[in-house]
Amino acid sequence: MKAIVISEPGKPEVLQLRDVADPEVKDDEVLIRVVATALNRADTLQRLGLYNPPPGSSPYLGLECSGTIESVGKNVSRWKVGDQVCALLSGGGYAEKVSVPAGQIFPIPAGISLKDAAAFPEVACTVWSTVFMMGRLSPGESFLVHGGSSGIGTFAIQIAKHLGVRVFVTAGNEEKLAACKELGADVCINYKTEDFVAKVKAETDGKGVDVILDCIGAPYLQKNLDSLNFDGRLCIIGLMGGANAEIKLSSLLPKRLTVLGAALRPRSAENKAVVVAEVEKNVWPAIEAGKVKPVIHKYLPLSQAAEAHSLMESSSHIGKILLET
Repeated sequence: MKAIVISEPGKPEVLQLRDVADPEVKDDEVLIRVVATALNRADTLQRLGLYNPPPGSSPYLGLECSGTIESVGKNVSRWKVGDQVCALLSGGGYAEKVSVPAGQIFPIPAGISLKDAAAFPEVACTVWSTVFMMGRLSPGESFLVHGGSSGIGTFAIQIAKHLGVRVFVTAGNEEKLAACKELGADVCINYKTEDFVAKVKAETDGKGVDVILDCIGAPYLQKNLDSLNFDGRLCIIGLMGGANAEIKLSSLLPKRLTVLGAALRPRSAENKAVVVAEVEKNVWPAIEAGKVKPVIHKYLPLSQAAEAHSLMESSSHIGKILLET
């Protein structure tokens, strides 16, 4: 098969399409003929040599895909050859074929194309497991998502609004804020020209929001804590701005704040299967009802993975970037 190989850690041009061996399929896995995969920030970090795949995972990039099942392991009962599916991966999506544990596979949601379904597994599992399973975001609460125009952000806005949550977002320009508004965000904040802490406080009568989803890390840590309501939960899923920060512990105690850190990729296959089952139960009906739609910025052929990475690193995109095999 063909796959994108990292020739050496570095800039996007180190990504090369090469002939490689087909993946092996274990007894509890299926082999998917990939139709599309989607980019995630973790892919750019792995390309730079900063985020190695978990032990035993594919060495190739790609944390989600959609396609058709070509073969199934002997312990697999739910899926059969010819099924059209999408899947959460530990790696391997930037290839013509990928093997994946059966517990990490979804049916294609009704009304969604096979290609576009590649946009859902990673964002849906990340947001649902972090914001809803760990962060316990509930109807009637308020929620701030940083980077509202990202793949994570565009999904988080839609599912939170569907579930009766008041949604705040930050983004860096008016085009991105308009896109967030279109998806249902209630309060849109330009972090380059506005103080998001002050804006959140002004919009909540000084109370703050109940849950924050943050991908920035260090420079936002204290600001996020200052933006939370009593019993607020801060969910950190990325460190784009840095990993080391100091905070005033005195800001945690009076408001009974919780700080949660989460990464999806290193979780065990058993843990991922639990998340996938919860997402299929709680999120897939919203997608099939048209309440959550794929937001696709651009489709590119797999051979143009380097261009796709450059686009992601420019942060000019809104929604997901998909690679087609």
